Amino acid sequence: MKTVVLVGCGFVADLYMAGLATFPGLRIIGAHDRDAARMRAFCAHWSIPEFADLEQAFAVLPQGGLVLNLTNPASHGAINRAALTAGHHVFCEKPMALDLDEAREVAQMARDAGLQLASAPSSMLGEAAQMLARALRDGVVGAQRLVYAELDDGFIPQAPVQGWISESGARWPYQDEFAVGCTLEHAGYYLSWLINMFGPVTHLVAASAETLPDKPGGTGGTPDFSVATLFFEDGPPARLTCSIAAPHDHRIRVIGDNGVLAVNEAWNNAAPVRFHRRMRIRRRLLESPVGKRIKPKGPTHPKVKRRGAAAMNFALGPAEMLDAIAEGRTARLAGNFALHLTEVTLAIQNAGRTGAVEITSRCDKPEPMPWAR
Repeated sequence: MKTVVLVGCGFVADLYMAGLATFPGLRIIGAHDRDAARMRAFCAHWSIPEFADLEQAFAVLPQGGLVLNLTNPASHGAINRAALTAGHHVFCEKPMALDLDEAREVAQMARDAGLQLASAPSSMLGEAAQMLARALRDGVVGAQRLVYAELDDGFIPQAPVQGWISESGARWPYQDEFAVGCTLEHAGYYLSWLINMFGPVTHLVAASAETLPDKPGGTGGTPDFSVATLFFEDGPPARLTCSIAAPHDHRIRVIGDNGVLAVNEAWNNAAPVRFHRRMRIRRRLLESPVGKRIKPKGPTHPKVKRRGAAAMNFALGPAEMLDAIAEGRTARLAGNFALHLTEVTLAIQNAGRTGAVEITSRCDKPEPMPWAR
């Protein structure tokens, strides 16, 4: 039996529980949160046991099980270290760490202990990301020249963020989200897709800034806009933007000699992948407005209903990681991949006006999911 214990019972934990429920082979043995009232409400809603402290949670989790670290980002490093010290594999909500030294430390801890440490997001394992990667392997777009990836969320400070409440009654932690910043929270969604398709980032040119200093909750000083030009070991340059000010735009477009491959929704595992062929009409050059859909050849993975802005199965990563542990292989989102994703994301977040950054870590391209080969 594949077993999971949750640490952290906040807003995102409900999204994970909805996803975990789509994998009948997984057993949730319980959850812990330092806020007893929040833990009680969460565990009652999902009918799972409460653990009064971390020691109890870690003691009950069998060897080969998984600690799902869903705590406040400032606590990620400490909980990751505690779980690894207790001898458990860990899947951590993003970001894996708030600085690179801490990320390297916990990654080395996992290696030394023979354990696996992975980081969200899981969307790289989803249908849309895998179909986009397969279309590139199949040469649909021809020679790949450029990628535009957008993670602009709209003018979020004016959204009714105080009223966003999860299934078990947790409020969206907007103060934490603004304090951590949209780059650390969101860049990984498309950055993981790009690394999956083109290999590790060798260097980047980036800038970041705070454009909205008066966000709700009095949290200021963190960049809420970033733009990066990424250069890969095996692929075209890519532009990645993150913001909570620009109009909502979650597209990724791969521009090639034959046309454009596009996905319009980063947060929808089943978003269509479409190929827009380039053509000439008289003296005009344009891409076809009607794209040909790149469909999977058969069943892919469990889907979840749309919740708010997203239709993502948050449990794709933990489920794949438990499969990897059982099979004696490295999970696709774990190890060098997780560290590399974290290093690149932090480089963009912290770019300020510094410009070019050389990336020191490397990773292999993850294998396609079996249904995407």
